[in-house]
Amino acid sequence: MKQRTLAGREVSAIGLGAMPLSMNNDKQYPSFEEAVATVHAALDAGVTLIDTADIYSPTWDEMGHNERIVAEALRTWDGDAAGIFVTTKGGITRSEGEKWGRDGSEAYLRSAVEKSLEILGVDRIELYQYHRPDRSRVYAEVIKALAKLQEDGLVRAVGISNASVEEIQIALDVLGEGNLASVQNEFSPKHPGSYDELRFCGERGIAFLPWSPLGGTGGGARRVGDRFSAFREVGEAHGVSPQQAVLAWELALDPHVIPIPGARRAASITDSAKAADLELSADEVTRLSESVGIFAED
Repeated sequence: MKQRTLAGREVSAIGLGAMPLSMNNDKQYPSFEEAVATVHAALDAGVTLIDTADIYSPTWDEMGHNERIVAEALRTWDGDAAGIFVTTKGGITRSEGEKWGRDGSEAYLRSAVEKSLEILGVDRIELYQYHRPDRSRVYAEVIKALAKLQEDGLVRAVGISNASVEEIQIALDVLGEGNLASVQNEFSPKHPGSYDELRFCGERGIAFLPWSPLGGTGGGARRVGDRFSAFREVGEAHGVSPQQAVLAWELALDPHVIPIPGARRAASITDSAKAADLELSADEVTRLSESVGIFAED
């Protein structure tokens, strides 16, 4: 598979968003064994980037469920797992009664990192991303807490998620140019609103990881070709699925984009992985961009 750069390492141009294996809008989950098999299918297809988070679990009392799937998949895969890049996230809380919250304090983030380290079975997390902003705290102070975790050797690289251009700039100011590894925002034909952040990252050499790049787990990914006919038509012209056309379009927008499509079936990620080799013409990229409201002058 073609490669892109994340946190100074080469990773597959298409990653795996592992969330749907443990949490999705349909509330339908594969068995643990089936979930592990789906991760194995991704690895067999050349995927070397897996995105997870401590919060991804069917219920509040199963925190770490998704990280356990990923850890077991890597342990039991018959390939060389040493080259697989696993990124996880923290900063969202989930407690009894399915009460959700956010905590960007250094104490909470440190405890979250330590739990993720234990579940993943590693000494250091390759890339740790701040999941969602805790609006009760100054953003710069949260980034300083993440920098301290990096300084202490618990994480190798720092990223942020669900961030505005202003928050990305704050992170750069705190960490220094070149030290913010990634920004993970929602971006897809259904949600093109993060294009400004995508472009901002590209101009600064920051990896941009679109989450729900096909439109989400509630059927958006399955119906993307129905809702956005231009992607279906371009896919048909190349003899591929609309989903591959979407991912190839996102890759073509900027060399720093690394989509992380979710999957709960092996067939889904196997199809998505093929998008890394789909070359779209400049006219096709323009047509697809304009079909979702992204124009050159933007």
